[in-house]
Amino acid sequence: MALRGVRVLELAGLAPGPFCGMILADFGAEVVLVDRLGSVNHPSHLARGKRSLALDLKRSPGAAVLRRMCARADVLLEPFRCGVMEKLQLGPETLQQDNPKLIYARLSGFGQSGIFSKVAGHDINYVALSGVLSKIGRSGENPYPPLNLLADFGGGGLMCTLGILLALFERTRSGLGQVIDANMDLDLSLRNSPAR
Repeated sequence: MALRGVRVLELAGLAPGPFCGMILADFGAEVVLVDRLGSVNHPSHLARGKRSLALDLKRSPGAAVLRRMCARADVLLEPFRCGVMEKLQLGPETLQQDNPKLIYARLSGFGQSGIFSKVAGHDINYVALSGVLSKIGRSGENPYPPLNLLADFGGGGLMCTLGILLALFERTRSGLGQVIDANMDLDLSLRNSPAR
């Protein structure tokens, strides 16, 4: 398996993160799903090949455990909006001080910068804001929503997987990790444009 020996920590989130972690596990990575205490919010079919544990990252002991785990990990996959991990003192600057080889993959709705970075969204929002939704369906009829396959799985989870693989490859040359900012927003120009 191509990713045998690669250690991934996946923080629990909705479909795009678990999908990304499942692909990595399918190719041999050792993926540990870090769930919230008392909560299992990932569909079981996306947990294939993963081990799991539950931590309360809002409390110091839970955050300390994650920080120790990140010191030995290759990849951290986190699905939160801009600023959440920094508030917990688990942002990339902190974790990469402990482990400069760590690939810190951020998978969010609108990325870590720009006017929508702190806004919640869903696949339909990302597809609509990009203009792609208006192109799906028959002429003269309302558009057909493409389930959550386009932005969540394709634009988010799959592109994050590709970013992680490229960062792992680049690390073989530099010895250093990277911060990946993957998101489901299909219209990248929105991040740097004024509010509409």
